[in-house]
Amino acid sequence: MIELTLPYPISANLYWRSFVPRGHQRAIVTLSDEAKAYKQEVGWLCRQAGVRVPLAGRVAVEIELYPQRPQDWARRARKAPMTWDDDVRCIDLDNANKVLLDSLKGVAIEDDKWVRELLMRRMEPDGDARVVVRIRQMALPASPQGDLLGTLA
Repeated sequence: MIELTLPYPISANLYWRSFVPRGHQRAIVTLSDEAKAYKQEVGWLCRQAGVRVPLAGRVAVEIELYPQRPQDWARRARKAPMTWDDDVRCIDLDNANKVLLDSLKGVAIEDDKWVRELLMRRMEPDGDARVVVRIRQMALPASPQGDLLGTLA
């Protein structure tokens, strides 16, 4: 299993940049500078955590997104102890998902097409904004028909 604590992801809304080059009629879509910087930082942190080769094949990914705890969190918690963090600024889980999986591609996982299970949770802010990612390789399922050739011998 790989467990990583990574910086808070940029929103998928900032991930792509599109422009129409002078003299052209079609837009070109490319990664934004922010996306390139985030992917580079994730790659560096993966290597620092000891990830040398991406997990190949089917993987399960668990993501815990921790928004930045606001300065007035204690006042909010006194006012609404069970729901104080509902209006804390946080990117949407689906926006974080795309950016994180693309950043892990080729570094911690072979390709995001191999993600077979994905669990995402928005956590209660407890300090600095960050994301905790756990990745585990999944075993291939047993054949529903068993070893047909082995039963013939």
